[in-house]
Amino acid sequence: MMSRVRQALAELRHEVTTPGVGLDRLRLVEVPLVPEVQLYLAEDAIVWWARMEARAGVKLPPPFWSSAWAGGKAVARYVLDHPAAVAGRRVLDLAAGSGLVAIAAGKAGAAAVTANDVDPYAVAAITLNAKVNGVRVTECLADLLDGDGGDAETVLAGDIFYTGIVAQRVLAFLERVTARGAEVLVGDPGREHLPRGRMQTIATYQLPLVDAFADAQLTQMDVLRLRR
Repeated sequence: MMSRVRQALAELRHEVTTPGVGLDRLRLVEVPLVPEVQLYLAEDAIVWWARMEARAGVKLPPPFWSSAWAGGKAVARYVLDHPAAVAGRRVLDLAAGSGLVAIAAGKAGAAAVTANDVDPYAVAAITLNAKVNGVRVTECLADLLDGDGGDAETVLAGDIFYTGIVAQRVLAFLERVTARGAEVLVGDPGREHLPRGRMQTIATYQLPLVDAFADAQLTQMDVLRLRR
């Protein structure tokens, strides 16, 4: 597995040191709503994905990490505004994608941050993004959903309830995390599969204009705590 991450990291390093000139490029940008964090994101994720697949000659997983998702922005904003939620604690960022939430937790004073994803390219992107933000993050390439989050005292999940099958597994995982006494915070912009009845909304943010254009039916982002 780590060889796949090393290969992905080499490819992304090449991408950011020799960027393209059109829509198929990665660029370092300030994140809307979370200007404290900069990320390497795709100018156009679909165009970038198509170019990478054409170059590789094989199908690649969708580059979810190459965009900053609305739910992740909400959780990142929350922990930066309320550092007590993570300060001095062991934090797990589940399905971390770009690493936005993990980086925000590190900036907010978490004792240790693990950023988890199943996509080697996401893990590689987390490595690059953590470095450019000067935050120490432990990357984890694995499917953790059959466990209970290990020794994490706070589990953060941004925009993870996007399909029914994934939502069922995620909820079962988060229930186990909560059962052993850890805290769970979820960011979500109103996805269909969010188990809202199991959640308590603790903060709401307006969707940045750039996201509103991309997903017109969404208007706000909530941060929710899993009820015990």
